[in-house]
Amino acid sequence: MDHLAALIARHAPQDGMHDMPVPGLAVIRYGAPTDRVPVLHQPAVCIIAQGAKVVMLAEEAFRYDSASHLVVSVDLPLTGQVVEATPEQPYLCVRVDLDPALLRELMLQRPPAAGAETSRGLHLSRNTPELTDAVARFLRLMDRPQDVEVLAPIIRREIHYWLLTGDQAGVVRQIGAPDSRLSQISRAIAWIRANFDQPFSIERISHEARMSPSALHHHFKAVTAMSPLQYQKQIRLQEARRLMLGEAADAQAAGFQVGYESPSQFSREYARLFGAPPARDAARLRASGPMPVAV
Repeated sequence: MDHLAALIARHAPQDGMHDMPVPGLAVIRYGAPTDRVPVLHQPAVCIIAQGAKVVMLAEEAFRYDSASHLVVSVDLPLTGQVVEATPEQPYLCVRVDLDPALLRELMLQRPPAAGAETSRGLHLSRNTPELTDAVARFLRLMDRPQDVEVLAPIIRREIHYWLLTGDQAGVVRQIGAPDSRLSQISRAIAWIRANFDQPFSIERISHEARMSPSALHHHFKAVTAMSPLQYQKQIRLQEARRLMLGEAADAQAAGFQVGYESPSQFSREYARLFGAPPARDAARLRASGPMPVAV
């Protein structure tokens, strides 16, 4: 992984996440361990070239390093923490967003692969030379801007292909299959995200996902490790934090904007997720500077 680490370090000279000229490609660097940072993670593959990280999905912990890669198959509220990093050997990671349309196109050229009907929306797999080589060539292409337009789509396609033929093939195929359980849950998630500040019924979300209420509840929890109501709560609290930090909203206004009618309930649930009441947490983060990304 040394060659990939060198490429990431060159394109990420400072701590933080750095978007590349190609949409859906980013590199991340941290020279020290970070706090736990909540984030709404979109479907992507993340490969660590140096260092290690722990990602939390509800109460489940996933630790990965340069021997493995992380695949997120639906929009998930996660908490990430870099646990191995030094100034001399910083945490270095590359993220490639996954494209369901490209997966569908590739699936037409490959026979179906076996896989669980519904499984967690977050998975760890061992790295393969084929995948890491393709990702390294994708990054190396950033040094040749004249070739990006022609070659970037080809290499992106190759990365998706190696994921479709790896040990997570069954899971990755569900991202691209419009009639899969994962796609149904993705529709439910999209509705919750678009209407997170409004009350909802399980029947309304079931209609959106085209599933029965009992099936939705079962498969939603299988994918996200939480119920639809718990998922909505995570989205609300993360959005409230963004409003306080990014738009200077006070705690009470942020709580009302994301759908809370009771300030005390908002404060209790916020402190449970972030470790401190809203106003105190926001003040601490403003004083500590830019918040690290959980990728």
